[in-house]
Amino acid sequence: MRAVIDTNIIVSAYLGGALEDILKAFKAGKFTLVVSKAIVDEYFRVLRRPKFGIKGEEFADFASLLLVKAEFVTPLEPVAAIQADPSDNKFLEAALEGKADYLVSGDAHLLKLKTFRGIPILTAREFIKRL
Repeated sequence: MRAVIDTNIIVSAYLGGALEDILKAFKAGKFTLVVSKAIVDEYFRVLRRPKFGIKGEEFADFASLLLVKAEFVTPLEPVAAIQADPSDNKFLEAALEGKADYLVSGDAHLLKLKTFRGIPILTAREFIKRL
């Protein structure tokens, strides 16, 4: 199974609770996390915000995990499906380029699409059920 995971899900998973199951599944190799440079840049920028209180070693562990386990893609086709928040398009671009089975998000703009070119867009809880 291949999935693109939105930043809001990664942050929520690091803050604990039910969404932590997604990180555990990724670490256990239950799915391949598909990312692009733009997505990883956003993960890092957001995870470093002091308000989340993510420790340096947790951040370093996540960075190492991405390097070892994630599949990096370079999107070749620009997408402009989300007009209200164009920064969300990077997730669609990576999903297309990486031939993802799912895009997982908590973002209303993405979830409103439901699917994009045959790729289902799921909430975290829907994705956890499929794991």
